Order: sequence, then structure tokens, then C-alpha cells
Amino acid sequence: MTRLRQIDIVRGLIMVLMAIDHVRVFAGVPAGGPTAGLFFTRWVTHFCAPGFVFFAGTSAYLYGKKAGSLPGLSRFLLGRGLWLVLLELTLMRLAWTFNFDLWNYNLAGVLWMIGWCLVALSALVWLPAQVVGVFGVMMIACHNLLDPHVRSLVQSLADDPLAWAWQVMYFGGSFRLAGTGPRLVILYSLVPWIGVMAAGYGFGLVLELPPARRTRGCLIIGIAAITAFVLLRTFNIYGDPRPWGGPNFPAVFSFLNTNKYPASLLFLLMTLGPLITLLPLVEHARGRLAGALELFGRAPLFYYVLHIPLIHLLAVGVSLVRSGGVTPWLFGNHPMEPPPPPDGYAWSLWLLYAITALAIVLLYFACTWFVEYQRRSRSLLARYF
Repeated sequence: MTRLRQIDIVRGLIMVLMAIDHVRVFAGVPAGGPTAGLFFTRWVTHFCAPGFVFFAGTSAYLYGKKAGSLPGLSRFLLGRGLWLVLLELTLMRLAWTFNFDLWNYNLAGVLWMIGWCLVALSALVWLPAQVVGVFGVMMIACHNLLDPHVRSLVQSLADDPLAWAWQVMYFGGSFRLAGTGPRLVILYSLVPWIGVMAAGYGFGLVLELPPARRTRGCLIIGIAAITAFVLLRTFNIYGDPRPWGGPNFPAVFSFLNTNKYPASLLFLLMTLGPLITLLPLVEHARGRLAGALELFGRAPLFYYVLHIPLIHLLAVGVSLVRSGGVTPWLFGNHPMEPPPPPDGYAWSLWLLYAITALAIVLLYFACTWFVEYQRRSRSLLARYF
């Protein structure tokens, strides 16, 4: 099956938005706020993790069709998943913090989560794709049934030696490996993300359809997800019900302020619906912008691994220019547990977006080189990035 450029374009857009969020981390700008600039600077980046994970599942399906071997696909997903977990705990941990306090802080972030989702998918792919897709949708739709019982579950697990497994799977938080070892901080629990990847794998069936039916299928699924979000959120029926509106927080912000950790049904409907709807709309996009986004989408892991240390280094440069020195805050345990930024450190939004634009330009040249290298090379580096 030929490569579907609309997947790469949408994934490239996701990665540009991702850069905004990660510049925000090192800019000392809060994750949202009561003003439109602060709120939407954070909100637009909510599309990143759902899209990254969903389309990773879709790419796995398309890779399996191209490879033509189910055992080969399963082995590839298992190897790639473990590779991502290793990258998260080594290279990415250093890139985020620029420190070596491994005993007290090890981040289980997005690569950790995607890695273990790929490991799970390596087992699921032995089932028919329709079954995998239904399993994924059911996990997305049903995991919020646990919500009324979360408090009692947390209390009952307080002294349970296997409480760490619940944290990894659903609750998040931190724990020390083997009870007394290095401390692991869970940013993304595995539920419902395994379901998101499985649903993406099943979505590959839609992309196999003839063009007209594929477009119709994407629009039906995407618009149905958006409609379900609006109805469930309006009436607070299920999937993360909460009051919206308030004296210091505009109602529209509250309406869009859904739970990401763990990702609620409403959060996933709000983000995946527009992304799926966007696919047929960009299928025939041309021009430099579409070409740049497609380039980023063809090298997602290379982009991700490179953009964190690049942004971190740019933040060091900004600190040097603004104050004549590098603030120790930039060597804190980002993104989860840094200390409060120094007084007067937080960047303006215009500086945040200017540094994001600079990072994206630099990443464009790097990804241009890598895609060409990947095309010519048969090395493991080209295969696993």
C-alpha cells in the first residue's frame, strides 16, 4: 500500500503544535490560564498526544499491510516499543533536565507510554483488525466508568505492594522501583492510551477504502466524535462531567477544559474528532506549508528526539541574552517537577512563539537531511527512527 500523505501532513501539524507546548515548559509560562492567549496556547497542544498515539496505531496497520507478515509486524512493534521506552528513560530524560539526578527523577512520558502501547499492540495484532479496533473504542468509551470508584480504589491500594501497577496503568503519580530504587514519575498512564492506539490500528481499515468511501468514512467518524463531545459536555452526561463557567474563567474555556491525565472520553472525542475530520481536507493540499508538514510527519521520532534538547538549548540561549547567565531553573526536573521559575523569568507569549518558530525552522533542515538519509540507508538508525 502506498504511503498516505494526509497522515503525514496531519502528523506534521501535530508535531508543530507539540513544539509550542515544549517551548512553553522552558519559558516558565503556565499550562493555561484565564486569558485567551494563555488558555489557547495550552489548549491547541492537547491534540498532540491523541493524534500521535492514534496515528501510530494506523501506521502500524499500514506497515503490516506493506510487510505482509503478521509475525514480522508483531516483532517489529515489540522491538520498536521497547526501544521507545529505553529512549525515554535515557536520552529524553537527560534532554528534558540537563541533570543526572536519576535517583529522584525519571520521567515516564509520552515515549514511555507509546512504547508500552506498541508492546501491547504487538500482541493485539494477532486478532482481526476489526476486533482490535472495537477493543480500542470500548476502552476509550468505558474507562471512565471507574471514575466514581477512583477515591476508594486509591485508598484501598495505599499499602498494596502492587499499587505501582495501578499507577502505571491508570492513576499516574510516582513511585520508587522495587520500593527503594530510583523514582519513576508517571506522566501518561497506559489506560486509555492502549485503546487509542488500538482504535487507530482499526482505523487503518477505513484508509484502505476507495478514495470517495475513505473520505466519507473519515468525515462520518470525525463529525460523529465532535458531535458526541458537544452533547456529552453540554449535558455533563458522562466521560468527565464537571461544571463549566465561573466568575474568573470564561464559559467557553471551561467547556473545552477536559481531563488529560488520564485522558477522559471527552478529551479524546474533543481532540481525535477534528483530527480525523481534517484527514480528507488535506489529502490534496499543496504548497510549501503542506510540504513542510508532510516532511515532519515522515520523521516523527527523529523530530521528537531532537526537538526537546534543541528547545532546551534555545532556552539556555534566551537566558544568557536576557540576564547574562544561565538560570539554574533550566536544570530542574522538567517537565513534571521543576521548582517555581525565578521572579521575572517567565517569557512573554510573543517570545515563546518566536522561539518556537526558530526551533521549527531548524528542525525543518534537520528533518530534510534525515528523510534523505533514511531513504538511502538500511542501517538500524534509519529503521528505528
